[in-house]
Amino acid sequence: MASADLIRSCIDSIRQIKEHLADSILYIDAGCLEAFQFIGAFPVLLELGVHVVCSLENASPLDAFVSWNSMFVGPARRLVIITSRLLSDAHRYILRCLGMHRNVPQCIIFTSISEIAHSAYADSPLGPDAFHEYESLLTQDYEELLKKSEKKGLHFHKKSVEKSTSDYKENLTSENDGWAQLSSGEINQCVEAESQEYVYADDSINARGAEEFSRKLLVSVHHFPMILCPLSPRVFVLPSEGTVAEACLSNDSEDSVGPGLPSISNGSSSDSDDVPPGATLTANFLYHLAAKMDLKMDIFSLGDTSRIIGKMLMDMSSLYDVGRRNKKSAGLLLIDRTLDLLTPCCHGDSFLDRLLCSLPRRGRISSSLPSKAPQSPKIGSDTKVHRAPLDIRIPFGTVFSKDEHAMNSNQLSEGIGAFVSGWNSRAIGSESADYADKFSDDAIEDEYNLLSGSFLSNYAGANYLESLLDRRAKDGAILIKKWLLETLQHENVNLNLKGRSGLLSASELHSMLKRLARNQMSLIQNKGIIQLALAAEIALGEPHSSRWDAFVNAEKILTITSLDTSQSLSSQILDFINTSILARSNEQDRRNKPTQSLISFQDALLLAMIGYILAGERFPTSASSGPFSWQEEHSLKEAIVDAVMENPSSANLHFLHGLCNELAAKLNKEQCDFPKPSQIDDFDDEWGSWDNEDTDHQNDQAYGDMQLKLELRDRVDQLFKFFNKLSSLKRRNLTLREGLVASNKYGTDMDTHKCLLYKLLTTLLAKYDISGLEYHSSAVGRLLKSGFGRFGLGLGQAKPSFGDQNILLVFVVGGINSLEIREAMEAVAEYGRPDMELIIGGTTLLTPTDMFDLLLGSSSYI
Repeated sequence: MASADLIRSCIDSIRQIKEHLADSILYIDAGCLEAFQFIGAFPVLLELGVHVVCSLENASPLDAFVSWNSMFVGPARRLVIITSRLLSDAHRYILRCLGMHRNVPQCIIFTSISEIAHSAYADSPLGPDAFHEYESLLTQDYEELLKKSEKKGLHFHKKSVEKSTSDYKENLTSENDGWAQLSSGEINQCVEAESQEYVYADDSINARGAEEFSRKLLVSVHHFPMILCPLSPRVFVLPSEGTVAEACLSNDSEDSVGPGLPSISNGSSSDSDDVPPGATLTANFLYHLAAKMDLKMDIFSLGDTSRIIGKMLMDMSSLYDVGRRNKKSAGLLLIDRTLDLLTPCCHGDSFLDRLLCSLPRRGRISSSLPSKAPQSPKIGSDTKVHRAPLDIRIPFGTVFSKDEHAMNSNQLSEGIGAFVSGWNSRAIGSESADYADKFSDDAIEDEYNLLSGSFLSNYAGANYLESLLDRRAKDGAILIKKWLLETLQHENVNLNLKGRSGLLSASELHSMLKRLARNQMSLIQNKGIIQLALAAEIALGEPHSSRWDAFVNAEKILTITSLDTSQSLSSQILDFINTSILARSNEQDRRNKPTQSLISFQDALLLAMIGYILAGERFPTSASSGPFSWQEEHSLKEAIVDAVMENPSSANLHFLHGLCNELAAKLNKEQCDFPKPSQIDDFDDEWGSWDNEDTDHQNDQAYGDMQLKLELRDRVDQLFKFFNKLSSLKRRNLTLREGLVASNKYGTDMDTHKCLLYKLLTTLLAKYDISGLEYHSSAVGRLLKSGFGRFGLGLGQAKPSFGDQNILLVFVVGGINSLEIREAMEAVAEYGRPDMELIIGGTTLLTPTDMFDLLLGSSSYI
């Protein structure tokens, strides 16, 4: 077995806390849910004695009466909460859970954020002894909650619930001590939960007993660092809804391109006060990840933000790792995402990329009790990066056609309906005894979508996702076809493919899936392969296949055009923008049956960003302010202004924030003012009604349109300043400006099309020097320099090479792309060392859609 296995390490970490999980109700937040899905942790949790796993953000008093585990009959003895957030952010959820489960005498809290990270994080009110501080603060808040409920008689008089709600709000929001405040809706639910709990609780528990119970409540807080999403035993990303992934990686400054990405690397050292919070949290996460996997790291960094993280890791290793010599040696390479923005923006030849871009994803889990925003937030500190969860939605109902769905709905509706009745108990009134009428055909379709699953890294012992990570688009589809045929053969299903081989079409995949999912038992037993085959069918079908091919062709055209002149490249970008306008206009002409254009205005903006990055690489000295001339850029600006004016639906873009209402009103007015045929026939009859008032009205409208256009041009100017910033990446970074030695010395023409990570690993494994790469000495190295070096023992200590280690850990600060994962594996395989193990990690898994959201989405600085 491999010495480095992320999935095994995560499962082992869960087993190490089994004494806390036994006989408990487990609450996990959205980040932990995503992580546990990828490692397949739920069977392990039930094996360790967990009664039920519940959502922390949407807790219910009924959670205490649900049990997934047949081993336990009575109530749970403890409450366990695992969160991927800061304790201050999770406080209101934890306090609500305690209020709903007052008969549980023990509460154990695990957080993925260490005490050091809590004290170093600017938005956290906790100090160096964060866990003990939080234990006392939570106990104090909980006791105040119970005293208030006893004082108002909530256990005995239901009529006082409304009055107690206002008292709760006054008590819990009176002091602003840094915790997230409870909203009025949340307090209402807390009060209702307590009043309902009195009905279910033992009659011997009265108000006085509740107060005695509060004194017996034991609260303990522990660190649980292994909250991550392993796509395979060697590839991982951070949970999308965890604090580490949501923290800003760059402050709003001239060098930043967005809070979710590191700043542009220019070689300057940053002051400690300007360290972005994401860098602090990432450094602490990597340190504890290495400790859990028993790795002693030689740290290398490339990029300004990575350099900050590397220094933090070196300082922590110097303080806490002295004397620990039983760890395996490993090399850690930290890379800024901004060194290569082109690769994740493009639609590469990756099967996993096609799946992620074609399939819908689960929406971010939001609490039913919205939080109240702070009164005076700090500038830049409260910005969070909203990343899309990796939990993709694959509806199993699409296996059946409409007629087949009607036939199978009778067989599946009873089981699905019963499941949903228990899962969504609040939606069912207590006065209703018959649930049959509640599940119509539309509801059954919703239940299919509810039971749709996400990709699992470890499903029933088969790691499908690991096999797809390094597959090209065609190879991945062929591999899924092979798995599907093997499963059909195992199920003794006869299928005549008439000797066809190679890639299957979407229709052929659909027919094979219908045979495999012929009944409930086969659907459940073969859920993993059915899930992948459905994903492949959707990705290979229309309109996703045509849209993906259109993007690939457009990006090839931009790449080829960038080898010519800047004028040719700007003209090509202008053609894409005008094509999106023309496609939209033709679509409006066909109002009876609109069609989806292959390249929308948003797609044209993404292509424009790709074109500017290519222009910065090909023409870095064309102009001081940007790669294009003033005339070329002016034409692009006017095209985007015209596109927005003709298509106001694009106003949801973040750089147009504040103009949505004006653009929508303009579109509605144009539609209302457009003369209908009957109005044109009566034109002569209304000739005398025209006067100076109509002329004034037209003048006012023209003035309003001109003012709107001027404001729009200001926004577009800011957008192109951002484009020019993207084009300056190569000019401002030493590594990109001088190039990599390996790619220049012995690289072939094919290698020039590889991503930067491939070229970087190839150069490092060949032991060439790279400009800008910084080595952070380990604790032993610093000891030799400061101590034994005085006696000559530290002389001659050569700087270690990244390729000397057997275990290589590469972490991309800002996110990793699936194409980079495949090419990084190719680089290590070409090196020819079978004993070398490569672990690849990143802040998140990036697709072109994710890159557009990071650069121009709601979390951007534009």
